[in-house]
Amino acid sequence: MNEPRFWQNVLEGLDIIGKRIRGLAMISRGIVPNLIVSQQVVDRVLEAAKQHLEDETGETMVGLLLAANDAPEAMPTIVVLDTIAPDESSIRRSHMFEQGDDLQGDIFVWLLENWEAYLKLGKDMKGAPIRPEWRVPLRHVGDWHKQPGYMVQPSGGDLMTALQFMADEENDLEFLLVPIVTLGHDNVTQEAGVRVNYFTVPQPDGTSLRMDWWYIHRDSRFFQPIIPQIVPAKDLPALTPYPWHIVDSQLLDEERGILEEEGFFLIGDTNVIIELDGDLPLEIGFIVAHKQTRKVLLLATDWDHPKRAPKVRVAEFANVRADMYIFDIFKMLWEHGTPVPLPANFTWNDQSFLADAVKAVAHVLDIPPAVVKIPVEVDSEDQPEPKPEGDTP
Repeated sequence: MNEPRFWQNVLEGLDIIGKRIRGLAMISRGIVPNLIVSQQVVDRVLEAAKQHLEDETGETMVGLLLAANDAPEAMPTIVVLDTIAPDESSIRRSHMFEQGDDLQGDIFVWLLENWEAYLKLGKDMKGAPIRPEWRVPLRHVGDWHKQPGYMVQPSGGDLMTALQFMADEENDLEFLLVPIVTLGHDNVTQEAGVRVNYFTVPQPDGTSLRMDWWYIHRDSRFFQPIIPQIVPAKDLPALTPYPWHIVDSQLLDEERGILEEEGFFLIGDTNVIIELDGDLPLEIGFIVAHKQTRKVLLLATDWDHPKRAPKVRVAEFANVRADMYIFDIFKMLWEHGTPVPLPANFTWNDQSFLADAVKAVAHVLDIPPAVVKIPVEVDSEDQPEPKPEGDTP
């Protein structure tokens, strides 16, 4: 047995246990993590609340968990960087709100994968250096929602939802932020130096929006107030803008439909998020195939498609196994593919479709065009008369 390694593991385990016990003891005394909230989050909450004045609403929040320093009473810092609205499947009623799934999940994956790429680069979306303390994974930090009247505290249902969410091992969460938004409060000037777990924002109708911040830990199992510090977005890491194929699903459906009309189809009927050119944000890649050839076109679009033309490569659809993920297939084919420049006489603009680029290079690659079926009307006088039953030829 490797005794030095064994004792090192024991000491590391005891250190983790000690930090957890210290953290729980501090939480039990009302000492909770520090909380930093980007002004961008506040702005988005205001916009969402204005759009749903009568009904409950809410969004998922993403950010960073910064480690505590070595001071005896030090606690970690939660940084809330963005808030993600739910998709159209969300349910909003005057006393009920249920978030959707797909859109928020897809956006989070996009933000997460780009954040990891920016960490490797050492700079964020705006080119600002990523400070050492920010070099931690992007994570889900909680969910805010608007409640009716002046219900500034989480409800019993909110407590059960939070406990169930943290108990799910797949979520891998030891804490949640559960801020509550309410409307219609009187405009009150807050005394200087008074630290409270909420902030208010004056509204055009002479009232204020109020946002109360609450923290719950998996082991403590009860909500505690947590004091937010609002920081300008420029002073925090910048996350990537949302990509076209997620925020404009109608355009994605239209792109797919036009390709099919031209005789092409998407392998896997999906896309991949991948880094291809050393320039961030990541690209969105598609494998476009035609039934009459084993050649495939690999298309890579930028996040703000169709502002710029896609990058195109051609490859033989070979060495692909049934157990391969679509990401690995695309990556392998791209690495072995040949770049295909768009013809000199082809013009791309922000009204163009992927099918336009595909058609522009298809004839160069001996990919057959789509078979167009044109309906032909036949004059009834030219049609042969039906033969009576029983007649023989």
